[in-house]
Amino acid sequence: MNRAPYAADPSASRGREFPLEHAGTRGPRSEFQRDRDRIIHSMSFRRLRSKTQVFISPEGDHYRTRMTHSLEVAQIGRVIARALGLDEDLTEALCLAHDLGHPPFGHAGEDALEEAMQRHGGFDHNAQALRTVMRLESPYPGHEGLNLTWDLLEGLAKHNGPIAAPNWALAELDEAFPLDLGQWPSLEAQVAAVADDIAYDNHDIDDGLRAGFLTLEDLLELDFLADQWREVERRHPRESRDRLLRELVRDQIGLMVNDVITHTREQAHGLGSVDEVRDAGRQLGGFSPAMAQAERGLKRFMYERLYFHSDQVAAAQRARDVVARLFAAYSQDASLMPQEWQDRLPANDPHRSRVIADFIAGMSDRFAIERCAAIYGERPRGLTNV
Repeated sequence: MNRAPYAADPSASRGREFPLEHAGTRGPRSEFQRDRDRIIHSMSFRRLRSKTQVFISPEGDHYRTRMTHSLEVAQIGRVIARALGLDEDLTEALCLAHDLGHPPFGHAGEDALEEAMQRHGGFDHNAQALRTVMRLESPYPGHEGLNLTWDLLEGLAKHNGPIAAPNWALAELDEAFPLDLGQWPSLEAQVAAVADDIAYDNHDIDDGLRAGFLTLEDLLELDFLADQWREVERRHPRESRDRLLRELVRDQIGLMVNDVITHTREQAHGLGSVDEVRDAGRQLGGFSPAMAQAERGLKRFMYERLYFHSDQVAAAQRARDVVARLFAAYSQDASLMPQEWQDRLPANDPHRSRVIADFIAGMSDRFAIERCAAIYGERPRGLTNV
C-alpha cells in the first residue's frame, strides 16, 4: 500500500497508557493491528451480536445487530482508507470499536440510562465506549482496560469532531491519559465516522424494507434515490423487485463511498502529516456539500418513516422500561448483581450509580430481558415488532 503523508503511522504512535509487557516478542503485528485484534477478541465485542441496531431484540435471523453493523462499517471504512492511502488497520479498529458503549436496546436503552444518571453525570454511548476499552474490559494482568494506543483512543473519543465540554466519563479518562479533545482527530477517525453514516443510512433501509416498515414508493419520494432507482431499472429491466431493491442499496453505498473518497482527497491535498490533519481546524474527511445535503434529507426521511414509526416508538418505550426497572432494582438491592460486580460497587454516588450503569450497559438485549424477568417475576413482552 502507498501510505499517504497524512496517514497515521503505527511506528510513530503516541504509545499506550500502560507499558506493554514483552513488547516486540509477539510477532509481526503493527501497533494498530494489535489494537484491532484486542477489540475483536474482547467480550464487549462478542456481546454486540445480541444488541439492537434498528429493531428492538429482533427475532428474525436476517436483521442486523450491532455486531453485523460494526462489521459492515469496518468493510466500508477499509475501502475508503485504502483508496486514500490511510492506515487500514487503525480505520478498521475504530469502526469495530465505535459502538462498544451501546447499552441493550440501542438508543432506547441509552435514553433510559441517561435519565437514570441525570444526577450523576449522565450517560452517553460514545463516552461509554472509551470507558469500556480503558477501564471495564480488563483481561490483561497488571492494568485496567485493553490498553489500546493513544491514536485509537483519540479517534474513538472524538471521531465526530472536537469536544469542548467532555462529560464525566470522558473528563475522567482524559485526565488519566490526555487525548487532546479540543483538536480534530486523524483522518482514519474521520473516515470511520462517515463509514458509520454510510452503513446505517443504507443498511437500515434494507432492514426497513425487509420488515415492511418502508416501501419502494416511500423511497421514491427522495429525488436522489428515485434517480438511482431509475438507473437500476434501466440496467436490469427483467429482474425481480427484491433484487433491484438490494441493487439500489448497493449503488447508493457506492455513490456515497466514491463521493467521500473524492472530497476527502481534495480536502487533504498538500498536507504532509497526521499532525497537520489535527491542526487543520476543520473536518477534512466526509461528504461533499451536495452529498451532505442529500444525506441529511435521507436521515430526516428515516427518522420520520422508520425510527419514529409508531410500532418502533411503542417497542422502544417498553425497552426503556426494562432498563429503567433494572437500574432501580440494582440501586435498591445490590445483592441482585453478580458477586464480581458487588465487589467493585462503591458505597456512595456518583460512583456507585456509574458502576450500576456500567453493568447494565454491557448487557445484551437477551440478558437484560432475562434479568428483568428474574427480578420482577414476569418476562417483558412486546419488545420486538419484527
